[in-house]
Amino acid sequence: MRSVIGDILPFAVVVTVSPVNIIAAILLLFSKRPVINATSYLVGFVVGVAALLGGITAVAGAINLSAGSDRSRGASALLLVVGACLVVVAARKFRHRPGPDQDAVLPRWMDGIEGFAPGKSLVVGLAVGVLNPKNIAVGLAAAVAIASAGLPVGQQIGVIAIYVVIASLGVAAPLVTVLVLGQRSKGVLDGWKAWLARNNAAMLAVIFLLFGVILIGKGIGGV
Repeated sequence: MRSVIGDILPFAVVVTVSPVNIIAAILLLFSKRPVINATSYLVGFVVGVAALLGGITAVAGAINLSAGSDRSRGASALLLVVGACLVVVAARKFRHRPGPDQDAVLPRWMDGIEGFAPGKSLVVGLAVGVLNPKNIAVGLAAAVAIASAGLPVGQQIGVIAIYVVIASLGVAAPLVTVLVLGQRSKGVLDGWKAWLARNNAAMLAVIFLLFGVILIGKGIGGV
């Protein structure tokens, strides 16, 4: 079980440092009902990430991914392809990052986010957790690692829980900051939001590159 946890930790870190996920949490903390909106978003995100990884793991567990099997080699080949695609995306992200004098452009779904209600914040968190292509790619790699280990169901649930907790730390950080610092958190959150928005493309490029290389390595090792 420990070796599987070690395998999935890098994937969970990829999710938790995603700038867009964190920026959304920060923006909700400037809404009319900041704490409940940010909490709803966090709950939705946690449920989404857990459902995504749990679902893919269940499917992968129904397939024979034991070492040396044809399906195991097929899964490794899939990881290899996904890793190569992420390296290409990383290059595109870095190439098209905004210049020093350009304003950062956030995703359109964030328009009006400061006016969201708790219900909408929950749905958005769920959607980000489940539908984010990066989360899907990471979840696929983590699920293959979990299913290939042949762990009992109880241990699989434990590994998934650890993954979800780590993957949600970035989204939880702004909310914890507000609860701890109160009114003093505004300046801190403003600084985080500006830095993350300005460096979003560059950070994603690095994340995609590192994650792509990891997947390529795993794919080559399994093929």
